[in-house]
Amino acid sequence: MTRVALQDSARTRVALIVLDGMGIGPAPDTAEYGDAGSNSLGNVARAVGGLHLPNLERLGLGRCRPIAGLSRDVVARAAYGVALPRSPGKDSTTGHWELCGIVLERPFPTYPRGFPPAVLSEFSRRTGRGVIGNRVASGTQIIDELGAAHQRSGDWIVYTSADSVFQVAAHEGTVPVDELYAACVTARAMLDGRDAVSRVIARPFEGTPGDYRRTARRRDFSLEPPGVTLLDALAAAGVPRVGIGKVDDLFAHRHIASEHTPTNADAYGRIEETLGARGSDRFDHRALERLADIERAHIRRVLEACGWKVGGKGHAAEKLGLHPNTLRSRMQKLGIRRSPPRPR
Repeated sequence: MTRVALQDSARTRVALIVLDGMGIGPAPDTAEYGDAGSNSLGNVARAVGGLHLPNLERLGLGRCRPIAGLSRDVVARAAYGVALPRSPGKDSTTGHWELCGIVLERPFPTYPRGFPPAVLSEFSRRTGRGVIGNRVASGTQIIDELGAAHQRSGDWIVYTSADSVFQVAAHEGTVPVDELYAACVTARAMLDGRDAVSRVIARPFEGTPGDYRRTARRRDFSLEPPGVTLLDALAAAGVPRVGIGKVDDLFAHRHIASEHTPTNADAYGRIEETLGARGSDRFDHRALERLADIERAHIRRVLEACGWKVGGKGHAAEKLGLHPNTLRSRMQKLGIRRSPPRPR
């Protein structure tokens, strides 16, 4: 999935685009995660007999590492380089947090042998359904294997991967999606301390045995970043942030609202539209309007939950991670006002 953080300014815009899994060679600790020899971009280039990427080549991609088809001799028109991770661990949350200034001291826990029985029994008790699976697996594979049993029993399909994730799959015709989301919220609250996985992931699917398909209604429930991120700093400075993809999930929705897209192709299209030249006929102002709607709705929900109290301990500004004056400014800009009480 690709995502973009955009500063909407007449003078400066910054786009941060992440291609998950598209590495350009090993890091010093690659072998510790079973990935010795990994080089996604280089291996793809060799497999297809070389890549033709003239725009990225002019920006200096071929000068970062040897890549079949790309020249190292171009005069790069941009700054270029290879970054190595400092945080231990290997998952989306760790990488995105580090990009925004959070370097972890310890990796998130992983479960190569499945989750402890005590975790699963408590999850089952709190959600009222049994559990099947509980192993490292590909999502499509385990749904194919256990989907029919899940539909017969109503039990959750729980599985994990090499990443620090607690994934819960359920057929949309067997378990309502809202119930699946609620179960993941329950799991997120449970999984703390030594079992604090980086993400709990809801994996709804549809179809029939032999033809199960995951739907686009996946949701990720991440831990909240433990320190100040780039997004926090931008919010404090009053700089708008726009997300495309699931980036808001990875930051527990703190200071970023995202437009989720069903496929990578849709994400690429939304990025192009959002990055169109402001003021030109191609710029889609509706993208920013839609994201403003998302932010407006989120702030309103928090305010309503806090009885519209902005400042003070446990009230809206604290829950949103904002200074009270910043929240008041955002409310004014977004036109957020408390609705008058209905007459009795």
